[in-house]
Amino acid sequence: MVILLRILFIVASAALGSMYAQNFAQPVFNGVLFGAAGSLALILVEFLLKRVSVKDLVAILAGLVLGLIMAVLLSMGLSYFAFFKDDRFTFLPIAINLFCLYFGIALALNKKEEILGFKLPLGLGKSGFAPKVLDTSVIIDGRVAEVLAIGFLDGEIIVPRFVLHELQLIADSPDATKRNRGRRGLDILNQMQKVSPNVKVYDDDFPDVNGVDQKLIKMGKKYNAKVVTNDFNLNKVAEVEKVKVLNLNDLSNAVKPIVLPGEMMKVKILKEGKEAQQGVAYLDDGTMIVVDGAKNHINQTLDIVITSVIQTSAGRMIFSKKKED
Repeated sequence: MVILLRILFIVASAALGSMYAQNFAQPVFNGVLFGAAGSLALILVEFLLKRVSVKDLVAILAGLVLGLIMAVLLSMGLSYFAFFKDDRFTFLPIAINLFCLYFGIALALNKKEEILGFKLPLGLGKSGFAPKVLDTSVIIDGRVAEVLAIGFLDGEIIVPRFVLHELQLIADSPDATKRNRGRRGLDILNQMQKVSPNVKVYDDDFPDVNGVDQKLIKMGKKYNAKVVTNDFNLNKVAEVEKVKVLNLNDLSNAVKPIVLPGEMMKVKILKEGKEAQQGVAYLDDGTMIVVDGAKNHINQTLDIVITSVIQTSAGRMIFSKKKED
């Protein structure tokens, strides 16, 4: 269907050129010329549609309108001067139109937020929420499916084709552990698509960019989307690139019970710590508790006092000591 439309457009361009022929020699020349111009216009339009974001396209259209208005007003003002009508300056109207169009487009692209007056929900933002781009690690992790199922992820959920390809490579790995992780990720994607119709696979790729992480950042910029991850390094790089990130570890840490220094609790010491005389215990949510002086109390339940809490995007760690009798 698309190919047929292209052919019709080129034929129509050629026919239009032939209509303006003034003698028998011109129809073929004009037809070829207008047909070639139509082909170039199609190539340009398709390039813009594939490579330019919706926001930039709207800004370009606004810039064209602004430039045309400026050109008309400027030409009307200059028409009162005699030199503007002189045959030696016939290039002036064309130069003015080109300059005004360029100025309007450049102004609109650089000041699109102010000119448009709002941030467009790009990608497919019919819901009004920013799209979310999933990375490989967060899909394999599996918690994102539960977060989606209970309604904490709104808007379009984008799974890039290069992420899907990476999952497939992991699922085909000769290493059994990697193979199971990859298959788990593919199963989670199927589950998410059944839960929500907003989960879509996008074919966008960036051949000039190496690495899945850099491609994710490019995609986040293209669609003004948030990257959903639990990768600490990707989180930091995205922050440097000014791409918004939703880190599932941050969400998990945010909903964990707050533990403050000075609080007391009972824990079971499960193993030795890295430092001398330390024991290690765990809360129900998996948070590790380092207990000073508990090395000789493995498999025993102790009363402890919290001394400090360290919170990072990679997780939370609690330090404590045995409660004195």
